[in-house]
Amino acid sequence: MEELLRLLAEDAPGSELARAAGEDAVARDLALRIRAGMDASKKREAELSALVDVARELASARDPGGVLDTIVHRARTLIGTDVAYLTLYDETRGDTYMRATDGSVSAAFQQLRLPLGAGLGGLVAETYKPYWTADYPSDRRFRHTMPIDDAVGEEGLVAICGTPLIVDGAFVGVLFASNRTARPFSRDEVSLLGSLATLAAVTIVQVRAAAETAAALDQLSAAHAGVEHAAAAHDRFADIVLSGGDVDAIAAALAELLDVWVVLVDAAGNELAAAGAVPEAVPWQESESGRLTRIGDCWVVAATAKGERLGALVIGGADDLSGADRRIVERAAVVTALVLLFRRQSAEQSQRAQADLLADVLSGSADPRTLTDRRRLLAPNHRHDRFVIAVCRGDHTAVRARLSAPLEDRLVLSGPYGGDLVLLFARTTPTSAARDLAEVAKRGGVTIAVTGPAAWGEPLIEAHRQGVRLVTTMLRLGRTSESATPDDLGVAGLVGASDVDVRSHVHHVLGKVIDYDTQRGTDLIGTLQAYFAAGQSPTRAGTSLHIHPNTVQQRLDRVTALLGDGWLSADRSLDVQVALRLHSALG
Repeated sequence: MEELLRLLAEDAPGSELARAAGEDAVARDLALRIRAGMDASKKREAELSALVDVARELASARDPGGVLDTIVHRARTLIGTDVAYLTLYDETRGDTYMRATDGSVSAAFQQLRLPLGAGLGGLVAETYKPYWTADYPSDRRFRHTMPIDDAVGEEGLVAICGTPLIVDGAFVGVLFASNRTARPFSRDEVSLLGSLATLAAVTIVQVRAAAETAAALDQLSAAHAGVEHAAAAHDRFADIVLSGGDVDAIAAALAELLDVWVVLVDAAGNELAAAGAVPEAVPWQESESGRLTRIGDCWVVAATAKGERLGALVIGGADDLSGADRRIVERAAVVTALVLLFRRQSAEQSQRAQADLLADVLSGSADPRTLTDRRRLLAPNHRHDRFVIAVCRGDHTAVRARLSAPLEDRLVLSGPYGGDLVLLFARTTPTSAARDLAEVAKRGGVTIAVTGPAAWGEPLIEAHRQGVRLVTTMLRLGRTSESATPDDLGVAGLVGASDVDVRSHVHHVLGKVIDYDTQRGTDLIGTLQAYFAAGQSPTRAGTSLHIHPNTVQQRLDRVTALLGDGWLSADRSLDVQVALRLHSALG
């Protein structure tokens, strides 16, 4: 019996167990039954590891409770709809009933039952195929009934997408994402909803699988420690995903479970998360295999979804990993890929919504109050009334990725418009924004015009028009790969501006000189006026000012120290002279 237990602990095949049992038929049968139970548990672990693709067991009768509420909340968030809901199949009555909703306000809708074949959901339940429509009330493909149409109408739903929950070929229910306005559903959105439906089905199966695994573990004693550990790890990862946890939580859980350090990198090798005592330099190379691979002192496994490599988990600090531990790491990679996919889908949805809102604002074709409400939903942390707008022209594909952290925090909206990339900032000034964007423009070869600040609505539209004129002027002047405000272009900027703040422009050009005169009681401004009036001759300027030419030159050197070298170049000299004239006109 001791030999049999040792072989069970070493994961020996059935033939070795039978040999070790010899003539003892009772021991042999018991060992083979335990072996079969362990094999069945491993098979269930492998099925649970897939999370998206594996849902082959029939759902148990236990109520998953808040798990389904989490699923519909994820569906509503990731698909970007007003309402999401899930119905379950009632074998006794032969129809489906509402089980979980998110965003619903109608009590009648929340108690709705859908006969098979009736409405969009009934057709999904009858055919086991996904269906979607941009305008359900007028779509004649579906058999409309008064109870369904009344409930849908009371909820105000227009666009609906539904996909079946299938477990081992058996129908479990339907997952829906719905909008209160007409909208098309893309293939990617339908596919994402299908993945969430699979996750919902897997979650239902998990409840029974966990119970079956627990029953098997009770029979195995010391030989099943690895299986118990793997099941606990699966529960931990499932809880992280279903509660909305991010990759940091997955890395931390894996590091704690296996007492190792963990680093998650993206497809380009950039670190996304780390946990444990990670060394300063992580000694690893990317594995070509989709399974956990030993590379040097590390273990590496790719995180892939839909055949795309989204990143990799790097494990260190362990001389060896048992079979159960390796399966835990591979399961963590699957869960990580799922979370990264959720994150990317959410980011893409947010960027599309921002771009749509920005286009509606700049076109001036939508109701301003509606646009304000949409802005508050998309950017709840930016409740400011005045905004700085940046128009980026050129190859602007990487502009967002190059923004510094402070500038990224001030970004309210962004998106393409009229062939340019338009960025909307709060809590900054045009001068500060242009300065912060200078490196982005230089590194990306993008020309950026910064205007504002402007209030939401028509002033913002005019600021954008000014930005378009300004960026065009910059390109004509050869000032490419720069960021600038109208004041930075001097006279050219004034010509392109629709509304000029003269005092602000004068201070932008001559402010340091004016402040110097004010603080020290000097008259550098008067010297500059006399210098230009004398045809830029220090001698003639000295005569008109009744001072020595050397004194004039010393004052001009002071101006150079204040304005910087190059203020006497052709372009800047003209800007300075115009600013002097405007300063005189202002008194």
